[in-house]
Formats: sequence, C-alpha cells, structure tokens
Amino acid sequence: MQDDKNAPKIARRDWLKTLSLGGLGSLAAPSVHAESDPFAKADKVRGIIYMVSDGMSPGVLTMAQAFSQQTRGRGTRWWDLINDPKSARGLMDTASANSMVTDSAAASSAWGGGQRVNNGMINFSPSGKAITPIGKILKDKGHRIGLVTTATATHATPAGFAAAVTDRNNEDSIAEQYLDRVDVILGGGSAFFDGKVRKDKKDLFAAYQKAGYQVLSQRDALLGSREEKILGTFSPSHIPYSIDRQQSAEMQKKIPTLAEMAKAAATRFLEGSTPFLLQIEGARIDHAAHLNDIGALLHEQLEFDDALAQVLSLTAAHPDILVVVTSDHGNSNPGLNGMGASYKNSTTCFQRIAKMKESHESLFERLQKKPQPDIGALVRESLGFELEANEKTALLEILEKTTTIEWNHQLAKPEGLLGQFAGNHTGVGWTGTTHTSDPTIVTATGPQSERFSGMVINTDVFRHLTELLGS
Repeated sequence: MQDDKNAPKIARRDWLKTLSLGGLGSLAAPSVHAESDPFAKADKVRGIIYMVSDGMSPGVLTMAQAFSQQTRGRGTRWWDLINDPKSARGLMDTASANSMVTDSAAASSAWGGGQRVNNGMINFSPSGKAITPIGKILKDKGHRIGLVTTATATHATPAGFAAAVTDRNNEDSIAEQYLDRVDVILGGGSAFFDGKVRKDKKDLFAAYQKAGYQVLSQRDALLGSREEKILGTFSPSHIPYSIDRQQSAEMQKKIPTLAEMAKAAATRFLEGSTPFLLQIEGARIDHAAHLNDIGALLHEQLEFDDALAQVLSLTAAHPDILVVVTSDHGNSNPGLNGMGASYKNSTTCFQRIAKMKESHESLFERLQKKPQPDIGALVRESLGFELEANEKTALLEILEKTTTIEWNHQLAKPEGLLGQFAGNHTGVGWTGTTHTSDPTIVTATGPQSERFSGMVINTDVFRHLTELLGS
C-alpha cells in the first residue's frame, strides 16, 4: 500500500463539499480551504469517546435496526444518530500495510499510531520500528486514557491505542504496557494479569494495586466503585456472548454489560476538566461473524447500541465531547436474502432469529463433549430449527474432521455449514468466515464532528485525535 505522503493534497471533505455546492464543474476551481485549516476556529474538544463495533459489515446495521424493532419495539440509537442532520456521516477505508483486508491489530494501529502496519502487528512499522501509541502521547501531556471492551482487555483493538508489540498475541506484554498509561481498563482477560496463569508468573494485579488502581472482578464491585483508576477483568478470556449471558443468572450477576462498563468509564472522565480519550469496543460482533452466528451477532450489536445510547445520554450535557462511532473492518458480510416468491417470506424468515438462545461457540463446545449430545435436538432447542438428515450427517462428519463437499472453501468447516443451514431458515447468508475489504460506516456527533464526514482514510483518525486533544 502507498504511504500517506502519496495521498492527494486536497482534503476529501473539501472535494465532497465542492460536489454538493457547485456540481462537477466546480472541481476545476481551487478549494476554498486549500491554504487554510478548515477547523482552526471550530469548537474546542476536551474529550473524545471512540466507539468501535468490531467486525461490523455495513449490512449488520440494517439488520440490527429490524431486529431491535422486532424484539424490543424500538429502533437502534445508531440508526437515529445517522438520521440526525447534526451528525457527521462518512465511510472509512480500512486497508493495512500488506493487504487490502485488514485485521484488528493493523486497523487499530492505523487509528492509534497513524501508520499502516502489517496484519498481526500492533504499532510496529513494516520495517520493524516501534510506533508510539496515542495513549502514551496523550498521557505524557497529562490526559486520561480509557479502554473498554467485551474481548480481553489486552486484545488487538484496545491495544492499538496504548501498546506496541510485534505479535498481537503477546497479550502478556500488552497488559504490562497499560500500567500507568491507561487509567480505566474494563473487559475480559484476567488470565493476562494473573500471576498464577501468566507464563512469567508476574502478578500484575498486585502491580496495578500498588500503582493505585482498584482491581475488580465482579459486576457489583464495578457498579459500586468510585475510584478514578480501575482495572476490571470479568472473565479469564473474552466476555461471554450476550445471547448466552441472557440464559444464565449467574453470569448476569457476575459480568457487567457493555453499557454498564461504558457508563463506569465515561462518568469518570466526564467529571472534571482533564482532557481524555476513551475507546469502547463491542468486540464479539466480530467473533460471531467469524462463526457465521447471526443470533449471537445481532444480540452483540444491540448490546453495543445500548452502550452508545448510554454514552450519548451522558454526553448530552457536555458540549465539549466528541463521540465517534465506527467499525475497524467488515467480517463475512452477512445479509438478508430474498426468500420465497417475490421475496414475501424474507421478513418471516428473519423473525426466526429471535428464537435463537445459544451461541454457536457454546453449541460447538457442547458437541465436543463425550458422550456427544443429539445434534438434532441440540440445534432445535438452541437455534429453533430442524436439521435435515443429510445436514446432521454433514455436521457430524466435519466435526470429526471428515471431508465434506463444500465448494466455498471458507465455509468448509463446522461454523460455515451451520451458518448455511441456519440461513435456509432465517434468510441470512454469508460470503465466508473472514474479514472483508469493505469501507466501514462512520458517524460522529459533537464539536468538530465534520472531520469524519465523507471518505476517511484510517490513518487520518490518528491525526484528528491528536490535533483535537494535543493542545
């Protein structure tokens, strides 16, 4: 991919503005902002809340809107925000340094380091040079930093704002780099802080406590906490899927929702006058897409939307806070297909998703147990549809690593087959089980939100964030 220095000199937002004001003929005229900063006199930004619906393909937003209306009797907050004329709306290019298709590590590094890096790396250039993440840059200026996620707190997307490693899987190192750099850390991933589990046996929980953090592991403790610096890890690995937590009173008691974690973080930063940057990630949208699991995906998207609603409510009285909502990349491009004659069955098929009450991840874990449960009964009970005899056979064979005929190689795996079988009933199809190159949706509200209008290159985000919070 080309470096940013080769990018066109005229700003994309100016090009789009020219199109809307004067038509194609005005492209020959110089931009009115070509020699001046269009944001120089804009309102000052004290804090930025950067919200990431990880792995959200553009079509997910439409399905989430319909799913919310069907199951909750109301639409989504993100849909409302897009339709608010005061909001900025755009698309983001997502490529990494070595591929048209990015992973989360490279995507977040573009935002948090301002350079495109190779997939798998976090804030390390293709030549092997460490890039200083925005979290350290702003922390050195006295700003406050927060990371909230439903993945491990040390996962690629939050890490892109506050760490640098050559391998995104080195979450032990990422956990150490957060110390005294990130004020609020909330998510899963206790295993990367626990000396009993870490390979090097370092007790990072003790180190964080010594540095003045309150260390939390239970929902009630988070809701009752008033400390400014907190480290909350509520699961050894990722936070369990929302669709599974809804079936477990024990998990609901122990694990906070993304909206509760978002509120806990945002309220700490909104009080006072210190500048801040807070990233909030709905991470498991991406994981559900990898598993072709439309039930888990839409429940995760609604959980993210609840967190957005919470953030917008909290920031309504703070005119100096910018809220940006986006995704780092698409994943498997789920979409509702036309079903039946003249597509008249599409809505009825889509409504069947509401009957699903277990994630594919949980279902496959149960299928791996011995003795293996009745696969037909399990799918009927958990996903709400009947498997045909040949579908049962195909799933059992592929679970046992037996070759199954499937012309789309990406779908020639248990999750690919189950996603297709479910799609025969719900109407939702998938292109594969991996990330895609599509531009992602960007929506922003608050001071200088117009920076996120039009076509946004992912590395431009770093420039916007540092310029807005750099003074």
